[in-house]
Amino acid sequence: MLIVAAAAVGLAIGYVDSRPGWDDTGITAGLLILAAGAAAAVSGRRPWLWALLVGAGTPLFEIPTGGSPAPLAALGFAAVGAVTGWLVARGWPRRYDSSV
Repeated sequence: MLIVAAAAVGLAIGYVDSRPGWDDTGITAGLLILAAGAAAAVSGRRPWLWALLVGAGTPLFEIPTGGSPAPLAALGFAAVGAVTGWLVARGWPRRYDSSV
């Protein structure tokens, strides 16, 4: 179910970003980071999968119409979010007991 949700959110972000009236790259990048981070934190595994599922929507919508490879940067933003979420799920940095 998380896979479907992550893919749907990624496609929604890509769709909104591809609209002619949308010109706010910072919000798009932030949404990619947050969505991938949330998915990776909930899952706790495979940050690469969440980065791909969330980040693929933007290039899928924009490369065929614009022809530029620039939307592939969305995968990078999603990867940052996914790795951060994965680290949060793992409890990094761990607190060590100093009494040992």
